[in-house]
Amino acid sequence: MSSVSGVPFRFCPSCAAELALVTVAEDGGDKQRLRCTACGFTHWNNPTPVLAAVIECVDRDGAVLLARNAAWPGRFFGLVTGFMEAGESPEDGLRREIAEETALEVDTLQLLGVWDFQRMNQVIIAYHAAARGEIRLSAELAEYKLIPPQQLRCWPQGTGQALATWLRSKGIEPQWLDLKRE
Repeated sequence: MSSVSGVPFRFCPSCAAELALVTVAEDGGDKQRLRCTACGFTHWNNPTPVLAAVIECVDRDGAVLLARNAAWPGRFFGLVTGFMEAGESPEDGLRREIAEETALEVDTLQLLGVWDFQRMNQVIIAYHAAARGEIRLSAELAEYKLIPPQQLRCWPQGTGQALATWLRSKGIEPQWLDLKRE
């Protein structure tokens, strides 16, 4: 059963009839999809595009801003991320997210890469953002750290790969967190 935020889809958004898991013949082979038993609506369950930024604070000696999301348990600090909205490019979406969450102004953006994050059914589109200004966090972020690039430690999943890619582009071999011990 497909889900959003852990809540399974059980009913059709078009007619409210029950969804059923059916096998559908597609070009790439048979796939299981949720389909409406009444009107034929198909829930495709495609990955959601998520934007991520390695924010280099050019007016703070190039320190990288890592933030702790207020909704996250524990004390993990990660990249600033957000969902791309309809009608915006990834670059426009990331400039919006950075401004909304940190109040920083982005000077430049450079694509780092695209990674799948299957555990969350997301595709991460990550950029390096050179930014400046006074940091003022939105209510979505609880706190932040500014860390010199040489002292950053990457995490193995999700946006941690983007951070490692950026560090390598700067000639720095990434150091990795051991999340079992941290």
